[in-house]
Formats: sequence, C-alpha cells, structure tokens
Amino acid sequence: MNATFSTTYWHALDDGKIQCDVCPRACHLSEGQRGLCYVRGRENNEVVLYSYGRSSGFCIDPIEKKPLNHFYPGTPVLSFGTAGCNLACKFCQNWDISKSRQTDTLAGVASPEKLAQTAKAYDCRSIAYTYNDPVIFMEYANDVAQACHEQGIFSVAVTAGYICPEPRKAFFKHMDAANVDLKAFSEKFYHKLCGGHLHHVLDTLEYIHHETNCWLEITTLLIPGQNDSPQEIEQLATWVAEHLSLDTPLHFSAFHPDWKMRDISPTPPETLSMARHIAKEMGLKHVYTGNVHDTEGSSTYCTNCAKRLIERDWYQLGDWHLTSSGQCEYCKTLLAGRFNGPPGMWGRKRQPVYI
Repeated sequence: MNATFSTTYWHALDDGKIQCDVCPRACHLSEGQRGLCYVRGRENNEVVLYSYGRSSGFCIDPIEKKPLNHFYPGTPVLSFGTAGCNLACKFCQNWDISKSRQTDTLAGVASPEKLAQTAKAYDCRSIAYTYNDPVIFMEYANDVAQACHEQGIFSVAVTAGYICPEPRKAFFKHMDAANVDLKAFSEKFYHKLCGGHLHHVLDTLEYIHHETNCWLEITTLLIPGQNDSPQEIEQLATWVAEHLSLDTPLHFSAFHPDWKMRDISPTPPETLSMARHIAKEMGLKHVYTGNVHDTEGSSTYCTNCAKRLIERDWYQLGDWHLTSSGQCEYCKTLLAGRFNGPPGMWGRKRQPVYI
C-alpha cells in the first residue's frame, strides 16, 4: 500500500513555504521537510500524510483501557496507532511510538476495509485510534471509521485534542467516543512540558461536548509536583462542571517515570484519592482513579441512590446492576453514557493481532 496520501489542510505562504493547518503548531514547511509530528510533510508542493495505511501495531484491549468507563463496558476494542505526535510531552508514556522517527515503527499495513473486517472477525464492538495521537493521521482514521461504521463497529479517539477548528469538525464527526487527555490546568505546564497551549485543548473539549454526538471522557495524568496541587485540581474540576457537564467522566491516572522525566517518583495512590475527592466535591458525578488497584475509585455509582452499578478492579468488571438500557436496577435512574444489553466479558486481557 502506498503510504503517501495527499491532504487538504494546508495553505501556501508568501515566502514560498507551506503551512500545515491540522493543528495549532502551524508548521511552516519547505520542500522535503516534515512537521514536528513527523508523519505529515511537504512533497511536490503539497502536504502529504506518510503513515496512511500503516501502523505501529494492532492489539485487542478492553474498552476500559482507553480509558472509557461509560461506553459499552467490558467490550473488546481493536486498538492501533502509527508513529509521531504533535505535542512534545517530556513525560510521554508511549514515547517509543509517539516520539519515533523510524519508518520501521510503521511495520503493520492495513487498509481501512481490512481493519473493519478484522474488528468484525474478532467480535470487537469498536476500534480505537490510540498509542499516538490520531489527529496527526486523521485522514486514515476517518476512512477506517467509515469502513467500520458500515460493519456496525464504533470508532474511539484517544487524543490530546490539539487540533484546529476545521479539521476538528471533519475528525470528530466520524468518532463515536473520545477520551481527551487534559494534561493539566496550567498554561505553564502545557508550554514547559508539552510544547503546546492549554486553551486549544479546552476549545476541543467544549466542541466535542456541545457540537457533536461523540461520547466524551477526560483523563488527567497526575505528576507529583507538576499538576497535582489541590488548587489546580479544583480549578480543573470546576471548569469541567461549568463548561461541560457534571456527568462528564473524569479519570485521574497514576504517572510512572518515563521518557525525559525519569527522576520523578510515581504518583502515590493517596494523591489520586485526594483528586477524586476534590472533583466530587466540585459536583462531578463520575470521577475515577486509574493505573492503580482501587475498586472504590474505579467503580461506577448511581447518581441518585449511590448504589454501586459497575464494579471494577483495574480493567476487570465485577458486580453489574444496570438494566439493558443503562438504568440503575435499584431506582431506575438512567446512567450517562452508551449502554446496550449485558456487560461485555472481555476482561483485562490484551491480545496482539497480526494483519
């Protein structure tokens, strides 16, 4: 498969360069030059996508790993990514993929139709664009999503939300669910540790929630001494409550030392519990802890009667007290999210797939 794909989100500049218009980085490209994301570059006086139809690997995961706790719980999701990223996070947990500049990272080859057929063959309820940010390979992701929708398979974006308004519309109209990585609630953090700007991500969050039918959940990786102060967590939760919804699920995830921040200790479980408590005090109804064994912080509760509706230990489901339509079995209150029938039984296993 030819991995070079012509794109439309760019324009010519007066100085002879071309500006890529997919994300706020707005890379100015000379002939033969690639953008910071590595997978988009200038060739024959246009911006092309080099990773179309190619992947760094395929794997079936539990949907809870994305993490999505209110989108068909317990079901399997076919996950894949490409290479590169349009942010420069010093704490990247998938740096071997997102920071890759090697074409051999893109070893897997699969057309959109082949991916849809594979997801269906393995009884996956959805397909996820993950491991690196799908906004940088959005044309490939969009074509895969369309092929999957023809097979009745949902599409999930795991993204940092760093994308410009026009391509954002084109991308999220194909997505059925998204987990957006809100890395912090500080412009200083975004600028210093990610090479980006907070307000672009907040714009994306508001757009998804208010302008699309895409189910939205948010994850914040808490890094000791960087974005885990009670004041910042309160500001973040307050923004979600006021600009999105009290029903928007918020995940606080544990950091482990990686990439260029190996000198910082892992996140203590007590920090995650503290953050969850603060966010719930701010009115958010569904706040979770992640990357730790914490059944209380991982489980879902009724917003009316407070009974536990979905028991979780990491990615493993336990007790289930929802009707087939997503209502509490005790008081019939409808749980926010996407539910249809009994829970899936995929569990916590990961299954590599070779296409």
